[in-house]
Amino acid sequence: MSTGVELSCPGCRAEVHPQDRFCENCGQELGGRRIALPNHEPGPPTACEACGGLDYDADGYCSGCGQLRGAPDRFDADLGAVAVVTDRGISHARNEDAVAAAVLDGAGGRPDAVVIVVADGVSSSEDPQVASGTAAKTGVDACRTALLDGLPAAEAAMAGLAAAAQAVRDIAVADGHAPSCTYVSAVVRADEHGTEITVANVGDSRAYWLHADAPDEPANPPSQRLTVDDSWAQALVDAGAMDEHAAMNDPRAHTLIRWLGADGPVKPWSDSCVRTLRTTGPGVLLLCSDGLWNYLSDATALAEVATATAPAVAARELVEFALRCGGSDNITVALVPVPWIAQPGEVQ
Repeated sequence: MSTGVELSCPGCRAEVHPQDRFCENCGQELGGRRIALPNHEPGPPTACEACGGLDYDADGYCSGCGQLRGAPDRFDADLGAVAVVTDRGISHARNEDAVAAAVLDGAGGRPDAVVIVVADGVSSSEDPQVASGTAAKTGVDACRTALLDGLPAAEAAMAGLAAAAQAVRDIAVADGHAPSCTYVSAVVRADEHGTEITVANVGDSRAYWLHADAPDEPANPPSQRLTVDDSWAQALVDAGAMDEHAAMNDPRAHTLIRWLGADGPVKPWSDSCVRTLRTTGPGVLLLCSDGLWNYLSDATALAEVATATAPAVAARELVEFALRCGGSDNITVALVPVPWIAQPGEVQ
């Protein structure tokens, strides 16, 4: 975090210090803004799908037929330094993905760091949406705390991953009950020399660095995938048994070899699960579940969409693309612009 500057509480405007976690005057938590989606709350009071009624009780049940009001198909938020969207898709009855993000503010309220986690519930496990929601929120909170404590980005990313893995293991309430999910996270920090992007992953949710129409220069690497899948397809590629195209057509392609859950090891990550890239931009960092990259996995093609408009608009366009292609899975997208947007947006 930035030091040597005057900061004020966003709630009461009292003076605070960079190391403060709470305002001593009003008690408000400091350190930026956070979001976690989906929140699984009932949707707006539109007509009941079963009987057309418009009245619901306090618990969200239709007064006419008793059906529970459904949750929205899509949740999104724009924090300026990061935009996120998660959508149920077309084929799934519920959204088993989750995304959480935090913006840590520095001098003058300008973003000092961004933390993002995307988690995809393993549908073959019980309560996968609980696993993904727990992993996303726990991972962001633990990583954010580590950054506020002064840890380097790579250590903070591992702190978030370790906390998320343990939290998902703790969900299990009996033998055989093992809610599971994938996990990909990123810590994005800017300084006078550029931007450092640190990613960590378990499973097959991905992170990409994307830029388009930017001059080729060592300080701004080309569009590329930053993570390596923990999947059967990737294992085939790594072993030299198949190229990526052939491996992805194997019926076992999406079988995971690592995941978060009580039915996996306590430390499910690989030794190379954390990677760092430095860039001066311009470009965007993309985190996504396989509901997007199943349909569009090439970094150059992703960059054409992700960099063409503002991050919040581009995130929605990527989701819409996946829906037009079939929407056979839940779809989650998070985009971080590099360099930062001048003024943070508001949660939608």
